[in-house]
Amino acid sequence: MTFELQYTDDKTNARAGLVNTDHGQIETPIFMPVGTVGSVKGLTVKDLKQEVRAQIILGNTYHLYLRPGTDILEQAGGLHKFNGWDGPILTDSGGFQVFSLTGIRKLTEEGCTFQSHLDGSRHMFTPERVIDIERSIGADIIMALDECPPGTSDRAYAEKSLGLTHRWLDRCIRRFNETEPLYGYRQSLFPIVQGCTFRDLRQKSAEFVASKNADGNAIGGLAVGEPAEVMYEMIEVVNEILPKDRPRYLMGVGTPANILEGIERGVDMFDCVMPTRNGRNACLFTSEGIMNMRNKKWEADFSPIDPNGTSTCDLYYSKAYLHHLFKAQELLALEIASIHNLAFYLWLVREARKHIIAGDFSTWKNIMMRKVTNRL
Repeated sequence: MTFELQYTDDKTNARAGLVNTDHGQIETPIFMPVGTVGSVKGLTVKDLKQEVRAQIILGNTYHLYLRPGTDILEQAGGLHKFNGWDGPILTDSGGFQVFSLTGIRKLTEEGCTFQSHLDGSRHMFTPERVIDIERSIGADIIMALDECPPGTSDRAYAEKSLGLTHRWLDRCIRRFNETEPLYGYRQSLFPIVQGCTFRDLRQKSAEFVASKNADGNAIGGLAVGEPAEVMYEMIEVVNEILPKDRPRYLMGVGTPANILEGIERGVDMFDCVMPTRNGRNACLFTSEGIMNMRNKKWEADFSPIDPNGTSTCDLYYSKAYLHHLFKAQELLALEIASIHNLAFYLWLVREARKHIIAGDFSTWKNIMMRKVTNRL
């Protein structure tokens, strides 16, 4: 994987670049739809390409390891062949999911033992095992195994956790260098910066990660309960250190406002389940604000869902019709809302890129911030 930094905004750290993978090119800044079990919930590959205009999607190592399993994925020829998506794919390490299994997992220096949420069976993720699994899945970008400590962690725990994450990273890199891709195309390993909300720990982690000279770097452990302003401060601290000639990926973030703030601070890549999860719960993000489609105010509003039209669904269907579908608990409501929200997120980062290149990102971002936080 290579990264070409094309433009940097004069007034902020916002950047526009190109990520080149063996499955295609990605224009940054970019938002990546989350396909946890190998599918983006409610969407076909055609939807992702034509409606959402996605350039890269995610898979989840924990979930894909448990089901369908690496044997099936290898027989299929990797996740690309299995799910029919021929563009770039990124897989997380599964660490966040494993460490979320409070009470049914045990953390040691060797790795993490956990029980499957599906059937209670016991498994172990070590740095080496996770790299092997991600080789089997075959994503273009794979993540190192790290511990994602709670946002409320005290300093003693944060320091202990960070030391473990750094030792695991060295083992991930060693295993990655010892092994080869399985399907004839290259893979890139991204380390993850941790350190909770402690400025010096974030600096220490960013320096350690930067020293590994990886193809790209990720920022983890944010948007886990800390105030938004603290998250933005940590991004600034980290991005002062991470190399400018490599893409920076902010994991699991977030709202449209979070994404705009992240772009302003030099982040290139984002992912989050929010567009689809909130969409399935009748929350639509638009260029004019946020709509709850269950509200009675939409009952007789026959105007398009979004007159600015980030997807064809926005123009095919009215607000009244979508309101009706949610009230009637029709599956079509979930599909329309998911397509709309993802299309809007991809539109938002495309517009950010345009304005970075045009040189008026700050002016545009300030206008958009007022709009995307507005409750309609």
